[in-house]
Amino acid sequence: MKFSEDMGGASYRITGYDKDWVRVNQDKLTNSFLIGPQALISDWQPQSIQALQPEHLQALFDIEAEVILIGTGGNQHFPTPEIWKALVQHGVGFEVMTTAAACRTYNVLLSEARRVAAAFFLD
Repeated sequence: MKFSEDMGGASYRITGYDKDWVRVNQDKLTNSFLIGPQALISDWQPQSIQALQPEHLQALFDIEAEVILIGTGGNQHFPTPEIWKALVQHGVGFEVMTTAAACRTYNVLLSEARRVAAAFFLD
């Protein structure tokens, strides 16, 4: 008997990761990116959580997720109060965690057919 994971028709899923890269489907990404079940922005700016500004979040909000994940690299780093405010005002759930934790959480939520979006910063 063959088992396979159902990702609910998602076009983009995380298939691997390490400290300085994330594989989305068959593509190894080494720069910051945004992902959702039907969206991948592989050239997203900024390149660090410290450089993140509220206007950068619009592309993430455009994915229209019910849950937003922010993977901050090998260590958990929290965004500025302005970013927290923009996320809260947007009115969806969000979590800030390491990139490895965000990769795992993204796939779990995707397998539950949740509308999830994630921003990833890589070391």
